Amino acid sequence: MDVATLTTAKLPSAANIINAHKDLKNVVVRTLLQFNHNLSEKYQAEIWLKREDLQVVRSYKLRGAYNKITGLKKEELERGVVCASAGNHAQGLAFCCNLLKIKGTIFMPNPTPQQKIKQVKMFGKSFVNVVLTGDTFDDAYNEAIKFCEANNSVFVHPFDDEKVIEGQGTVGVEILEDAREQIDYMFIPVGGGGLSAGVGAYFKQLSPETKIIGVEPEGAPAMLRALELGEVITLDKINKFVDGAAVKRVGNRTFEICRQILSGITLVPEGKVCTTILQLYNEDAIVVEPAGALSIAALDFHKEEIKGKTVVCIVSGSNNDITRMEEIKERSMLYEGLKHYFIINFPQRSGALREFLNDVLGPNDDITHFEYTKKNNRERGPALIGIEVNTKEDYEGLLARMNERKIVFQHINERPDLFSLLI
Repeated sequence: MDVATLTTAKLPSAANIINAHKDLKNVVVRTLLQFNHNLSEKYQAEIWLKREDLQVVRSYKLRGAYNKITGLKKEELERGVVCASAGNHAQGLAFCCNLLKIKGTIFMPNPTPQQKIKQVKMFGKSFVNVVLTGDTFDDAYNEAIKFCEANNSVFVHPFDDEKVIEGQGTVGVEILEDAREQIDYMFIPVGGGGLSAGVGAYFKQLSPETKIIGVEPEGAPAMLRALELGEVITLDKINKFVDGAAVKRVGNRTFEICRQILSGITLVPEGKVCTTILQLYNEDAIVVEPAGALSIAALDFHKEEIKGKTVVCIVSGSNNDITRMEEIKERSMLYEGLKHYFIINFPQRSGALREFLNDVLGPNDDITHFEYTKKNNRERGPALIGIEVNTKEDYEGLLARMNERKIVFQHINERPDLFSLLI
């Protein structure tokens, strides 16, 4: 179906979003709209970061949850509120429950990192009950809906709800109030679509000249596929690494809004997200989660068109488990072409490995992984080797020397089936 032929749905009103902002002003932190010198110099543009990573629960999710909950009737609040979440939405709802002294039940997948579970309990204290169930968000969501039906509780959706969308839209109110000049481009991370729908709807009405670019992880392009097909679909599988934005299905309401307000969707490889996380930490001392890095990671794919423009990137959150940093570094190096894994069939004779080290490895190459088991009665034995190079160009020299010496090998970076099994 052609998206242009679809019936235009009414956008959330700017007045409702402004009212939500007034209600939230004593609850949320008014986060910085911060000029970034490093990014501005790199892209020859004025790059501003909306720092929702500095929010009280370290993400914008508190805004939508609070706006939804405070709009409920007294008898609804007495029955308690429920949500399903793998992280940020759960923390936002937990904070609201503690603040408003209401009961909340939060369903989270069993694999949720302990750091996030502890954060939810810390924000919610005695007012929330965390239920771990299933292996995925969808499992937790289904159990949450069953619980609501059995207990007549109110489900607070993480994105596909008008009041939640209006609450997330308050990020846009602050951006426009704090902006010193006309904003040419706005980059917004897209998961289920609540943030992009809210902020985009507000900008469409008050700053229609601004181009709104949605940014999704390459491994979870749910909004892009919905826009291409003209209807919401459920992806068969996704890469869950960018957990704050990796959904199989966007919201029906958020899709209706996003197809009207987005100028486009940019997909960012997960490895590029990791590189951006490390750069922000090393160069600007900014700690972000993978979803929080999406909008900045997208700038590389628009570097020509944003030259000389005023650009805002929404940094959506900073709930990153420190135990993930080694994985983040690994993914970044693989994406940047600085780390390579090979299965190499060495001749089973003395000195074969020494020859490889002396004759094949370059002066700046480093072996970071080595697994080898001698195979009896065979001429050759396979070794799994990880090699880190100093620059991307060094890889070509390494390959040339391997071929020159007739090394028998497989480069498994390009074999995801083998890579996922061996590394």
